[in-house]
Amino acid sequence: VQLQAFGGGLVQVGGSLRLSCAASGRTFSGYTMGWFRQAPGKERAFVSAINWSGGSTGYADSVKGRFTISRDNAKNTVYLQMNSLKPEDTAVYYCAAVRSDYGGVFHGSTEYDYWGQGTEVTVSS
Repeated sequence: VQLQAFGGGLVQVGGSLRLSCAASGRTFSGYTMGWFRQAPGKERAFVSAINWSGGSTGYADSVKGRFTISRDNAKNTVYLQMNSLKPEDTAVYYCAAVRSDYGGVFHGSTEYDYWGQGTEVTVSS
């Protein structure tokens, strides 16, 4: 599966952005999708994930209550709605996919097989 993430940009503190990740090449509904981010000088970190059906989601503690992940299997797209953005949310955001019928989600980057190219989010104060 090929993944393309977009929707990043420059936003002020407290603002919102919606990231999208479009998938092609395989049956999208058979994949667990995840979002990760990598800030300058830091390792890639889990942000959020959603299982194949959309019935299960997971979030990093740092984004709970502010970010919402969703998917539209008819459009082969997963979204990350980011609200109340903080300077510490500044990073390159990557979407990832792994084929799975597991009811839950995966938090580890090594559990994902496919990665998009990343989209940059900058939150200015």
